[in-house]
Amino acid sequence: CSPIAYCSPPGGGGPPPPAPPPEPPEEQWAIPIDASTPVEDFDQRIPDPAFKWPFVPDPFQQQAVLCLEQGHSLLVAAHTSAGKTAVAEYAIALAQRHMTRTIYTSPIKALSNQKFRDFKTTFGDVGLLTGDVQLRPEASCLIMTTEILRSMLYNGSDVIRELEWVIFDEVHYINDAERGVVWEEVLIMLPEHVKLILLSATIPNALEFAQWVGRTKRRRLRVISTRQRPVPLEHFLYTGNSSRTRHQLFLLLDARGNFSTQGYYAAVEAKKERTSKHAQTFGAKQPTMGGTGPGQDRGVWLALLGLLREREQLPVVAFTFSRSRCDEHADALGSLDLVSSTEKGRIRLFFQRCIARLRGSDRRLPQVLRMAELLQRGIGVHHGGVLPLLKEVVEMLFSQGLVKVLFATETFAMGVNMPARTVVFDSIRKHDGNNFRDLLPGEYVQMSGRAGRRGLDSTGTVIILCKGPVPEMADLHRVMLGRPTRLQSQFRLTYSMILNLLRAQALRVEDMMRRSFSEFPLRRDAPAQERRVAELQRELAALGEPEAEGAMADLPPYHRAVQGLRQARALLQRRLAESVAGLRALAPGRVVVVCTPKHRNALGLILQVSSEGSSRTFTTLVLCEKPPEEGGPAVDPPKVPDVPYPEDLLLTRLFVPEGACGHVLEKLQPGDIGGVTAKTLRVNPERLLQELRPRQGPRPRSEPPGMEVGAAVQELARLAGGAPGGLPLLDPVGTLQLRDPEAVEAAARARTLAASLGSFHCVHSPRFPQQYAQFAARQELLEQLEHLQFLLSDQSLLLLPEYHQRVAVLRALGYVAEGGAVALGGRLASLLSTHELVLTELLLGNVLAPLRPEESVALLSCMVCQGRGEAPPHMPPALQQGMEQVRAVAQRVGRLQQECGLSQSVEEFVDQFSFSLVEVVYEWARGMPFADIARLAAVQEGAVVRCIQQLEETCREVRQAARLVGESALAAKMEAASNMIKRDIVFAASLYTQ
Repeated sequence: CSPIAYCSPPGGGGPPPPAPPPEPPEEQWAIPIDASTPVEDFDQRIPDPAFKWPFVPDPFQQQAVLCLEQGHSLLVAAHTSAGKTAVAEYAIALAQRHMTRTIYTSPIKALSNQKFRDFKTTFGDVGLLTGDVQLRPEASCLIMTTEILRSMLYNGSDVIRELEWVIFDEVHYINDAERGVVWEEVLIMLPEHVKLILLSATIPNALEFAQWVGRTKRRRLRVISTRQRPVPLEHFLYTGNSSRTRHQLFLLLDARGNFSTQGYYAAVEAKKERTSKHAQTFGAKQPTMGGTGPGQDRGVWLALLGLLREREQLPVVAFTFSRSRCDEHADALGSLDLVSSTEKGRIRLFFQRCIARLRGSDRRLPQVLRMAELLQRGIGVHHGGVLPLLKEVVEMLFSQGLVKVLFATETFAMGVNMPARTVVFDSIRKHDGNNFRDLLPGEYVQMSGRAGRRGLDSTGTVIILCKGPVPEMADLHRVMLGRPTRLQSQFRLTYSMILNLLRAQALRVEDMMRRSFSEFPLRRDAPAQERRVAELQRELAALGEPEAEGAMADLPPYHRAVQGLRQARALLQRRLAESVAGLRALAPGRVVVVCTPKHRNALGLILQVSSEGSSRTFTTLVLCEKPPEEGGPAVDPPKVPDVPYPEDLLLTRLFVPEGACGHVLEKLQPGDIGGVTAKTLRVNPERLLQELRPRQGPRPRSEPPGMEVGAAVQELARLAGGAPGGLPLLDPVGTLQLRDPEAVEAAARARTLAASLGSFHCVHSPRFPQQYAQFAARQELLEQLEHLQFLLSDQSLLLLPEYHQRVAVLRALGYVAEGGAVALGGRLASLLSTHELVLTELLLGNVLAPLRPEESVALLSCMVCQGRGEAPPHMPPALQQGMEQVRAVAQRVGRLQQECGLSQSVEEFVDQFSFSLVEVVYEWARGMPFADIARLAAVQEGAVVRCIQQLEETCREVRQAARLVGESALAAKMEAASNMIKRDIVFAASLYTQ
């Protein structure tokens, strides 16, 4: 055997294989529209507009109008205050012209109320549907929350049939972990005849989202994205109230979006100077400006507001990410007065008119008196703890320019267009319910976008307060200039969704899951997969059925044994490459048996082991056939069909070159090693690799590889030729001590399958090679087909296991029959929007029957109240017993969920039911004035009002459920309870609806 021949690299001569036909492009449902330049002939193309604005529309608004006039659905992604509402206004006017209807949905009730007032002023024929209010439900334009629209779709409302447009305001709310699923449900369930207008903040994946919506609705969406602001913004740092810096704003980001490192470092220097002076004056141990005590906070705010007042940069919205800090900052301003005597008169008159409808004691509530005093000086506070009526007073006075400084949490930046001259950030860090973090770029953009009033200001001013150290430059850069958050699916299964879909039968739960945004990346290839299924079926038909009788009768089980043996060995080799003993054995110098499509049972010599990520690669010198002679045509060796005989699989027949032997250097994965022999060769791996590495340019035949390579190849050839029964192999479990249970089981399986190979008859037939190749090709096509059919089926849905678990819970409770029919309990649960299983079990168990109306409503408060806490021990005995029953039912349902495989622990499930406001609701239902309630409650007034308002909705749902089961006494009790709590300031009508 000549040691000097070597194999040519793969892919030598011969024509290249024909290129596969190009894949048809993905269906395009999202069509981007260029909105960077004005539409020159806009007036000619729209000679008779359905709606006229008092201003010249921006390019993106013009493009939107052209799309709406052509009946196209739209996604408009633009900054806060860019004028997205103008698009909605045009669609409403167009529907009125067509005598059809429009639904405008918003994420929060307060925003619905504001839009109702705005659109009613503009269009007249406008209605409002929120949980507790129904105003003019027959109007051509209906304003509602997204949850109300979902309820209408599940219940088959007649309104849907007359709809032309549904406008989704703030559609980026789909990212909300708790409520985002509602937007997906509605978008999936809306009928195909309804056209969509999606209004969103700027999002990086607008086209992907529109592609999902378009594909789901089988309707093309035009996508208009603009980063233009009608009023450009300038961003500054403000460092404190030293005599030098109190009048200094350090420019950080100019109106063209250029970041100023010079401004940043100037702010850092000013802060250092201020801190060191303070230390010199008061001693280094004293609090410095790095601290943020109340006195220093007050000083900073007074200095800043004084500066803004001098520069005529009021009104200002000061975003503060804590309700208590909003209140503290407003109170700390002491006697600061920002309004004239004329403005004071207007504020007093407006405030008195707004609270005139309240009863006497409610007008004297501490929060009402405090807010009146603050507003008299042009200062406002806006957050979730403020009474809803007072929040509306503050909003209306702010929109009239009478509130000069407003301390607000970020909900004020949501939706409603109330711009200011200046926006101030108290900090760029917030607590998001789990931990403290920097603001996300999208949050910063949304809030800073409130700065700059169109038609009044040439630029808007955004100021970041540096009461402590100046934030890191990288953090500021990321917050101010980072990419906004992508829209991501928050789709999840709820019992209410499952029951409503099973009850309505218009859409299967599996179809809802398949159409969700979460499944979209996995389903977007479905058309190509369906085409491939058809191709595979044609290829299978052309192959024909394999012979399965006589000598070939045991061919199918032989093929299964071959596949099983190969899979078991591949797993063993992977585990071997991960183990310490295995790596010692697979060291340079070890002789291995190589099994790849190019090499069948060829001996190889490991020269180098390298790690690539989590996997290992073995650089191996492999024995092969001699290449063509010099000057002859370079041809690839004929491809041998993969027809494994038992001796090939048992590694008892090793590859021996037919003539002169060659060699090739291969990079092997663990699965390419068929077996590890007991043989090692004493070689110098580095020198061998040096000799084998390709030189610059081709190696002349006159310079064959060196003597070391020749000797190694000769030794491999001698070993292969001198071992007709194969070389002894190392046992992975016995010799190499693999102890992993999966590996031990694979080794046992490999031994059993190897022992069975001798019993098959098909391998002795002369037709075996042809029949095996045909059968293997057919099986490979069948496996591909089965995999594609799985991907296209319900079985591949991400949430299918959870769906089966939830249905198991519903069946165990008797809410759903085996065939999928919804029983009485399921129909009850489908009417309830909160904790539907526990509440249904309470109703079916008559837990509310012995309770009086005020006790019933107090008990139900645990369904809507957030936060931890227990009721005081002196509650009436019947109510105490009711609370124990709620806990018992919650524990039973929690345990049932765990038994059915759901991951939520029983403790987590039970902890959702908080009894902290039971006493508050009980006393409120018995007629206690709100002033006393506010003192009794451990939470702020706004939170109490929100809880009682949600509780009234729950009472209405329970009343409806009681009527369904014929419990007229319970229905009457719920009506009485509802009337008891529906009074005074808690249910004062919205100022926007008056």
